[in-house]
Amino acid sequence: MMFEPIARKSASTEVFDQITARVLGGDLAAGEALPSERRLAEAFGVSRPAVREAIQKLAQAGLVEVRQGDATSVRDFRQHGGPELLSQLLIRGGEPDWAVVRSILEARRMIGVQIARLAADRATEKSAAALREAVDHLAAESDPVAQQVGALAFWERVVDTADSIAFRLIFNSLRNAYEPTMTAMAAVMVAEVGRADLYHRLADAISAHDEDLAAHTATTLLDLGTAAVTAVIDTLQHHDSEKDT
Repeated sequence: MMFEPIARKSASTEVFDQITARVLGGDLAAGEALPSERRLAEAFGVSRPAVREAIQKLAQAGLVEVRQGDATSVRDFRQHGGPELLSQLLIRGGEPDWAVVRSILEARRMIGVQIARLAADRATEKSAAALREAVDHLAAESDPVAQQVGALAFWERVVDTADSIAFRLIFNSLRNAYEPTMTAMAAVMVAEVGRADLYHRLADAISAHDEDLAAHTATTLLDLGTAAVTAVIDTLQHHDSEKDT
């Protein structure tokens, strides 16, 4: 089997990334028309096929609307975008957007509790062993970033146990959005990922097919991270209000 070298980033990907950043940042407002393919190609210094490919990807992501014979217009990503945009919304100027972080954790809490309940219903001896192994690995870590990695690995085993393709794809989107922030989130999320006792309790509840206990424990565990992030946001907002006065 022959493979060909892959460029670090294609021209179409660069165009896609730049336009996406401007749409998500509000520089390109919903309803605004994009320049023509020719003008975009000139502005970016790339070929028209590269621009065309980027626009197709933007349309698939729900960021623009392409109409034959008419200008390509920006769409409201809040109405038409998918969870794959979360990773780009999460980091602004190299720093986490804490409101987006909180939103992700809120979604994670609601989804995580249902996944835990479903996993308890469908657990097998094999999946129970995988959960125990994941918890043991997490408990052995002391570095906050490594603990987050271990926590994600544990939840991946929980999702595997739940055996739901819909939950798996949702989990993948949330994980992909969260992973780039782990270093910045280390000091905050230690309140959750440092509680190996709760992970043990959750693994035991799932293994014992105790759906109510699994849901309750997942709620307790995931609320810790959400509360820690909420406290950070409240502190930042308080500082901002003091500056304004």
